[in-house]
Amino acid sequence: MSVFTTVTFEQMQQWLKAYSLGELLDLQGIASGITNTNYFVTTATGRYVLTLFEEHTAEELPYFIDLMTHLAERDIPCPHPVKNNLGQALGELNGKPAVLISCLAGKSVDNPSPVHCAEIGKVLAQMHLAAASFKADMQNLRCAGWRIATAEKIAPFLETENRKMLEAQLAFERSFNTTHLPQGVIHADLFRDNVLMDGEKLGGLIDFYYACNDVLLYDIAIAVNDWCVTEEGVLDPIRLAALLQAYHAVRPLTEAEHAAWPGMLRVAAMRFWLSRLHDLHFPVAGELTHAKDPQYFERILRNTINQETQISQAWV
Repeated sequence: MSVFTTVTFEQMQQWLKAYSLGELLDLQGIASGITNTNYFVTTATGRYVLTLFEEHTAEELPYFIDLMTHLAERDIPCPHPVKNNLGQALGELNGKPAVLISCLAGKSVDNPSPVHCAEIGKVLAQMHLAAASFKADMQNLRCAGWRIATAEKIAPFLETENRKMLEAQLAFERSFNTTHLPQGVIHADLFRDNVLMDGEKLGGLIDFYYACNDVLLYDIAIAVNDWCVTEEGVLDPIRLAALLQAYHAVRPLTEAEHAAWPGMLRVAAMRFWLSRLHDLHFPVAGELTHAKDPQYFERILRNTINQETQISQAWV
């Protein structure tokens, strides 16, 4: 959620004429995140978030917009897209597809507690169940094929030890079968900066623009790798238990998911190690952008590979 495409106050005033939201009072760029352009938009009727899409095409975006609408209407705390006076949620601004969504209460947390992790486990399971009736389908653009292609691009930048780990992980993934695991709509990016907390209560889930249809366990692994690890990249057993138990209470996890759990943590760590390496070595110019540290997921991946037995035992 950075600023790659600048929007002026005057441009926003003009764009808002298509909405019944009152006078524009304030416009502020949002610096966090790495993919889309985002602004806080304050009008006479409230505060909203404007997103300009830097990678997605207008043809791809109805999936994400319809998914947020579907989930919000089923009491999942997430942004609700705002429609203009013609009943359209998707528009165009400065040559980019654009959407205005409701702004949720709360803020992201840097040091999550077990209570926060339990909230994440619960709402993630609720989201998976609520999305089961969502009929549209979206391929995971950061799938195995993407990981293979990206690994090839960034391998020359790696030192010997990390290149060996990369090659070993690719070999592992070639034999890691997940086709028998429960699948559905996943958020695919449920990091701390994509969740708003109001004290110890959940404010809402945001940034659904990596959402897709994939293995549900993969979604859990992505969340765990950010919410339940230490700075050294080691799983915190207390936070991990809180998240998994809360999830399991809503959507019981299967024996097959148990067996696949250590491997899925590896795949989730690999995906974000690769994306951060790619952003570091192939940056996109932006006004308020910053690259996230790939070493965070390098440590997580290495520790997960080395502690597979302990990870398998730390289950609900």
